[in-house]
Amino acid sequence: MKRLAFAPAAFAFAAALAFTAAAQPPPAAARTRPPARACFWIRNVSNFAAADTSTLYLRVGVSQVWRLTLFANCFNLDWVHHVGLDARGVGSNICEGPNPGVDVVVRDVAFGRQRCPVIDVRRLTPDEIAALPRGARP
Repeated sequence: MKRLAFAPAAFAFAAALAFTAAAQPPPAAARTRPPARACFWIRNVSNFAAADTSTLYLRVGVSQVWRLTLFANCFNLDWVHHVGLDARGVGSNICEGPNPGVDVVVRDVAFGRQRCPVIDVRRLTPDEIAALPRGARP
């Protein structure tokens, strides 16, 4: 009799152990999180260069270069001496990826002030920075 009473208790213990093992979250390696997007603060931009009228390169800090792709041509972007960044509704930092609400502001004598919407922001790798033409390096 003692042996029969022990068998249901062992079965209940094994079932409880299996249930708790199944209820555990997957190990950390199995959980996937999207990689964090790189961002920069507007106040850390120290220089800029434009190879054409639809792409702007920014020097951020000492070694970072960021490429801003504009929605359309921004007249005389490659000739102006000053540009501004206006991040409406996104704060004062700009992150990689599509960026609605970020504008490049250019003031030109002939055209006046123009706002050029940014459609994509990307941080360049050191190899991409080295491959930039001399006139496009900020």
